[in-house]
Amino acid sequence: MRIPLLGTVKQRVGVWLLNRTMRNGIDLRKLRFLPSAVTLPLKREGLDPLPAMMKVQSEQPVKKLADLFGKGVWLVSGYEESREVLAGGAEVWSNDLGQFVSQEGRSDEEQIGGLGMTDPPLHTALRRYLTPEFTMRRLDRLQPGIESIVKQRLDAMAAAGASGKPVDMVEEFAFAVPFDVICDLLGLPVDDRARFLELGVARFDLTEGGAGAFGAAAHTREFLINAVREQRANPGDGLIGALLKEHGDELDDVTLGGIADGVFLGGYETSASMLALGAYLIATTPKAGEMLRSDDAEQVNQVVEELLRHLCVVQLAFLRFAKTDVEVGGVLIKEGDAVGVSLLAANRDPVLGEDLGSFDPEREPTRHLAFGWGMHRCVGAELARMELRTALQMLAERFPNLAMAADISDLDFRKLSAVYGVEALPVLLDGDRAPVSA
Repeated sequence: MRIPLLGTVKQRVGVWLLNRTMRNGIDLRKLRFLPSAVTLPLKREGLDPLPAMMKVQSEQPVKKLADLFGKGVWLVSGYEESREVLAGGAEVWSNDLGQFVSQEGRSDEEQIGGLGMTDPPLHTALRRYLTPEFTMRRLDRLQPGIESIVKQRLDAMAAAGASGKPVDMVEEFAFAVPFDVICDLLGLPVDDRARFLELGVARFDLTEGGAGAFGAAAHTREFLINAVREQRANPGDGLIGALLKEHGDELDDVTLGGIADGVFLGGYETSASMLALGAYLIATTPKAGEMLRSDDAEQVNQVVEELLRHLCVVQLAFLRFAKTDVEVGGVLIKEGDAVGVSLLAANRDPVLGEDLGSFDPEREPTRHLAFGWGMHRCVGAELARMELRTALQMLAERFPNLAMAADISDLDFRKLSAVYGVEALPVLLDGDRAPVSA
C-alpha cells in the first residue's frame, strides 16, 4: 500500500506546484510536466491505445480527467461525441492557445501561431491563403516529384541493405521522403535534414510539459521566417514564393513564416510517423503488401485508409476551450474548460464497425478522424494521402519480401508525444516474411 500512496502524494504535490507556478496567470511555457491524470490519451502499448483508454471510451466517452488552474480538463473519446466537438463552431469553442502562453518579451519566432491554434476571423483569413494551393488540381503537379523522391530513397535503402544487413526505415525512408517532399512544396533547401528530424520530434514531445515543445517551435519558426525574408526580394518556385507573388503586400514575414511553419511541420512529422509505422504493418501483414502491389487503385486506397484509421499518429486534436457552458454527449462542460479529443480512440469506436482493434487491409474504409473534422480539418489531407499511396506502393513493389529485423517489444516508441512514432525501425529488405507478433 505504500507505493500507491507515495504516487498519490507525489501527484498532489505536483498539481499544487503547477497551480502555484501559474498563480499569476496560465503560461504553458512554464509547464515542466504534465500531471499523470491527463496523459492517458498520449500513451500506447505498441501501436494500440492502452486498455484503460478503451475502457474509458466504452464507459465514459466524455470524461473529466482533472481540474487544473481552476478549470476542468476533459477527454472526449467516443466517435459521435468527437465529431460533435470537432464540428462545433467558433461561437462555442476556441482553439486560441495563445491566450495561455505569455507573449511578453518574446521574439517574433517565439509567438504562437498556426491554423490549429487560432480562431476566426484570423483562422479564416489564414486558411484562405492555403486552401487554393491544396486542391487536387494543384497537387497533381507534385506527383512526378514525389515519385522521384521516393525512388531516390528506395535506391539509397537498397544500397544500405545490399549486404543483407538491417536498414533503419526511419532514417533512410520514413523521415527523408516527407521532408524532401515538403521542402520541394515550400521551395526550401533540404540540406539540414538531420537537424529538423530532432526538432520535429521535440515539438511534439510532452515529457517536459510545454517547455521543450515551445522551445523547439521557436527554432523552426526562425528558420522559416528567415526563408520568407530571403525570398521576398526574389520569390522561389514553391509555396512560399507563390504566396509572396500573389499576397506579398498582405502578408508580413512573421505571418507568412507562421503559415509556412504549419505546412512544414504538419507535412513531414506526421507523414514520417505514418510511413514508419505503416512499413511495420506492411512487413508483418503479407496481405497489405499484396494489395499495394496490385493494379487496383481501390485496393491501394483501402490499405492507406485502414492505416490512417488504425495508426492515427496524431493522437489528440488541437485543444478546444469552451467559450460557454456546453453539453457534449449529455455531459455538461463549463465555460473555460479545456477539451482534448482522442482521435485514436474515436477511430476504434465500435460504432464504426467490428473488430476495430485490429489492422485489416481489406476493411471497407470508415469515416475515420485521422485528419480531424470541421473547420480545423487538416488542410493538407489530400497531399498526405497522395504521399502515402505513392511511397507505400513503391516500397511494396521494390521490396516484396520486406521483413522486420526486430520484435515490436524491442522498438523504442515515443513515450509522451502528441504525434506518435518510433525512433528507429530496423528492417530486412529481403527477409523471410516471418510475421512478428503485434
